[in-house]
Amino acid sequence: MGDKKAFLKSALARAKDMHGPPAPIVPFADWDFYYVTGQVSWVPPKGSNVPFNVDVPIGFVTDLASIPRVFWAILPPHARYSYPAIIHDYLYWTQPCTRAVADEVLKLAMNDMKVSRIQVFTIYQAVRLAGGGAWSSNSSAKQAGEKRILKKFPTGLNTAWEEWKNRPGVF
Repeated sequence: MGDKKAFLKSALARAKDMHGPPAPIVPFADWDFYYVTGQVSWVPPKGSNVPFNVDVPIGFVTDLASIPRVFWAILPPHARYSYPAIIHDYLYWTQPCTRAVADEVLKLAMNDMKVSRIQVFTIYQAVRLAGGGAWSSNSSAKQAGEKRILKKFPTGLNTAWEEWKNRPGVF
């Protein structure tokens, strides 16, 4: 639990290209999914190939960094790169650009958050190699009617995402 509290402090620290106050991230009971209770925004650095800002709305549901458990000892799912992971998850969900551009945004946002070069390289290469499945499954889930932007938040600490997303009136 201490690692998760440390994550909330470090991952939500303000960075030069992240705008507005840090957005709180609230976990569902399973700690596998989180919802954003404040807007998360990112502006590309000057000279980048990304032609748009990213504004993640309040209520967006994310799993943060989708790192396989076998790698958690060296790349925990909750770290300085978690804030960029929210932006990346939003782009993978909404798909307003190509997957390559969404992955570039992740890399640039991790640089903005001062993630170590080796972590940026490793995470970026991993999403380039293995992110196609998540991109496709998000597209299929949206077509099947799944939603990821809450209008109503859980009021109890024991509510899991799988339970909450099936309740009427939460989207």
